[in-house]
Parts: sequence; structure tokens; C-alpha cells
Amino acid sequence: MTLALEIVFWASLGALAWTHIGYPAAIAALARLRPRPPRRAPILPVVTLIVPAHNEEDVIERKLENVLQLDYPSDQLEVVVASDDSVDATHDIVARFEPRGVRLIRCERGGKVAAQDRAVRESAGEIVAFGDANVEWDSDALRELVAPFADPAVGMACGQVRLVNPSGGTNQEGVYWRYEMWLRARESLVHSMTGSNGAIYAVRREAYREVDPRFGHDLSFPYLMVQNGYRAVYEPLARATENMTTDIEDEFRRKVRMFEHAWLMLFRGRMFRLRVGPVYWVELVSHRLLRYWSGPLHVVLLASSALLASTGTVYAVALGVQLAGLALVGISILARGRIRALRILHYYLLVTLATVIALGGYLRRGVPTTWDKAAGTRL
Repeated sequence: MTLALEIVFWASLGALAWTHIGYPAAIAALARLRPRPPRRAPILPVVTLIVPAHNEEDVIERKLENVLQLDYPSDQLEVVVASDDSVDATHDIVARFEPRGVRLIRCERGGKVAAQDRAVRESAGEIVAFGDANVEWDSDALRELVAPFADPAVGMACGQVRLVNPSGGTNQEGVYWRYEMWLRARESLVHSMTGSNGAIYAVRREAYREVDPRFGHDLSFPYLMVQNGYRAVYEPLARATENMTTDIEDEFRRKVRMFEHAWLMLFRGRMFRLRVGPVYWVELVSHRLLRYWSGPLHVVLLASSALLASTGTVYAVALGVQLAGLALVGISILARGRIRALRILHYYLLVTLATVIALGGYLRRGVPTTWDKAAGTRL
């Protein structure tokens, strides 16, 4: 019994250490020793820029003004708003932009991905770009985003998102996101990134795939690109800005929803096909599989530490460290996240807990194709 618990303890600790410390260090070293940057060139292909929208009356006008001010030839750019059955003033606002070349596609309520699929089918651009309604792009973002497509091996490119918190809340997503972008940049140099984002990305039309609407493009498209013989690359010069949710608790609810979709892809998305090659397979296991399992692994680590604490100093210390961390997060919760020194730890615990709650939600009720947007991101 003790031997089995020890195996469980060291396996869970090792997996957590690898995904959070070992893998980032290894991929950074490999990116420095053997970089494979995609070939870039100042190309100007015909681009269809699709803005998915559901009840976006608060932000859609600003978004379309932003799109129409992009430094890109207007005769090479098709702008489409794919409305997922908006019932507010979104359609009326978009209609005011039709004389300026914006096209509205009214879709039945089916979720963001279903609206994107229809817009791709009803458009013609060689490159299909996507940007959420609450995100503003830098003026040169589209030129920079399409530059990697000069390399025929590139099927997808994702830009850099700068998350801002204009209200000065307690959410630490911006700190995590800067780390995540750093990691994706290294993955892209080595092979391909393992995750994208809905704020700013583009896909070569022939590489576009219609997926289960519950999957989303953020996590499914990068590995699908690789499975179909392309690379999915990160382009840091293509920049966009997005408001993040204000407080840690708001981010927690958003993460639970996101992780439910992540669990669906892990179990049913056929992500880990060996034909992606050994390097990218290790990237997927290290950055996706083990990252999503962080919550359950922490639960297992805590339980095994408690059961082994009386058998050795190492296990007692491990238990003490975990309990101390939980106590500090408890203090941060009581202080409503106002203790700056504890915010990162508070954020990490809530995001880790979100993976566990999301797994339970997925197993109990599955995953819907539609959801309400996070109001805090539309400030």
C-alpha cells in the first residue's frame, strides 16, 4: 500500500513539475538551439476578415471602425459580420456600415463556431482572418498576420493579444497571458503552437476545417493544422488589445466554461494522433494534456501527501507546503483579492480548481455549443 502511494505521489509531483517548470525550460532551450521560424514576406493576399457576434451592440461599432481603419488595401479585404442570432441592436449598427463594404450574415443561433463556418462558406478570401467583436487590432496587424503565409507550410497564424484591466481589478490573467504568449512563441519556433486565441488569428482557406461547434478554434485548430500537414505559428508583430474580466472571481467562471470545452477535446477531439510527429506530440502532452490535468493532479498530490506524511520527512514537508499555500489563498479570498502579494497564488489556485469543476460539469451534463459572453470583457 505504501509503495503504491509513493508511486502516486512522485508521479503526480513529477507531472506537475514537468508541465509548469521542466517543459517551459526544455522548449525554450530547443527554440534557441534549433529554431525553425516560418518564412515571412510582405504579401497582400485577398483576405476575408470575419467578426463573429452575438448581441454585441456595445462594441460592434467601435470594432468595425477599427477594422476599416486597418492598413490593408480595401480591394483586397472582405469584411463579414457573422451574427449568431443577435436580438439587440447589432444588426442595425452593422447595417450602417454596409455602404462601406461590410457584409452581415444572419445565422440561426448555433454558437460562435457555426456562425464562423457559415461565413467561411459564403466568402472567398484566400486567407480567412478572425477577430472577436470586443478586440481592437493595431493598424498594421493584418499585414503582419498574413506575412507568415508566404511560407506554404503555414496553415494558421495567431497574433499577440495584450490584455488590459482598465478598472484596476484583481484579475491576474494578464500576467498569465504574457507567460502563455512567451511559451507559444517558443513552441512556434520549434514546430507549431498548441493553442490559439479568438482575438486575432488567420487560416489559409484550404487548411480551414469545420469542427464540432463545441470545440472552438482556439484549441482545436492548431493540432488540426499539424495533422493535415501544416504548421500553426505565432506572429507577435500582429497585435491586438482586449479588455479582460475585472476580478479573479469573474475569471474563475470564465475558466470553468473554457475548461469544459477543453475536456471535451481531450476526450473526443482525437488530439493525440501519432501522425503529428514526436516533437509536436510531446508539446501537446506537456502543454495541453498535463496542463488540463493540473487540478486533478493537485488533488491526488495533496491526498497522497496526507496519507504518507507520517512515513517520511519529504512527504510531511510536501503536505505542509500545500497546506500553507491553501491557507494563504484563504487569506486572499477573505481579503477579496486586495493583497497584491497573494494575487498570483490566488489566481493559480482558482484556475487549477476550475479544471476540476469543469471536469465534473463535463461528465455530468456535457458541453453546450452556445454560452453567454463575459460581460467584463466589454467594458
